[in-house]
Amino acid sequence: MTLLPALTAQARAAAHPAPGAAPCGCDEPATPLADRPDATVVRHADTVAKAHAPGTDAAELTLRLAVAARLPDVLLPPLTPAPAPLQDRLVTFWPYGAPVDPDDPDAAPWEATATLLARLHLTTPPDGLPPMRGPAKAARAVARLRAALRPEPHPAADPVLAAWAALPAWARAEAPMPGTPALCHGDLHLGQLVRYPAPGGPWRLIDVDDLGTGTPAWDLARPAAWYACGLLPPDAWTRFLGAYQRSGGPAVPASGDPWPALDVPARALTVQTAALALVKARAAGRPLDDVERAIVEACARMAPISPQLASADRD
Repeated sequence: MTLLPALTAQARAAAHPAPGAAPCGCDEPATPLADRPDATVVRHADTVAKAHAPGTDAAELTLRLAVAARLPDVLLPPLTPAPAPLQDRLVTFWPYGAPVDPDDPDAAPWEATATLLARLHLTTPPDGLPPMRGPAKAARAVARLRAALRPEPHPAADPVLAAWAALPAWARAEAPMPGTPALCHGDLHLGQLVRYPAPGGPWRLIDVDDLGTGTPAWDLARPAAWYACGLLPPDAWTRFLGAYQRSGGPAVPASGDPWPALDVPARALTVQTAALALVKARAAGRPLDDVERAIVEACARMAPISPQLASADRD
């Protein structure tokens, strides 16, 4: 049995763990929510089953599930305390939450996102939790770009690789992250939020795959990068940053200029996004679209990292 049908069967079983459970329209097919090499996700009734990427460490994933279970007001709590094996994958089970509406950008929950992040960052990480995987994901994106360039160079790749080379070693996953480690999400974007209980419950963060200890500014890096690239309106950025500061988030000062803390992570996320955009455009045999060009142009505008920022990985 291939992965998707097998995962669907597991989702059905998790939704009805006992004989005689209330019917939920089981004659209807389960709904695939994602089917990618790094994650396959299926919903059946109010239960979601996720097959994590091949090679996921079971002990680390179990620790991450325990964090989510301890913080049900911040993270969507799992339905089971440990992953289950399925073929060569690990599977976790979750309650269904209603995602952000991609067709209504004005309703994006920027303040709620910032408040949840601040609460997460203020939580003491448990012993043994691995580093959050944000820098490692950026490094993997650049590695994918370099692999895609081997048959034939791409003219837009040079500024992206130059911007990457200018980053401190910690932002390239080549050295420990600086500062006191905080509990971080590791891959924050609006697709990582759901309302639970659905459809109108409070917002919760989802996806613990990259959860870990690290530099909390990384979790603010994607909206900061979008703002710097002109892709996030100033009002949305101001609402997000202000809500984070009012909630006592430790990634930036409570007042004053936040960019000394955000600059390196925002640059790294810009490079990551540009690298993946080039890989996808090349694979599809198409030119960059307007948003992708804006991100590559932002890499080209990046000045060399200042000596103070470059020394951050040595502190």
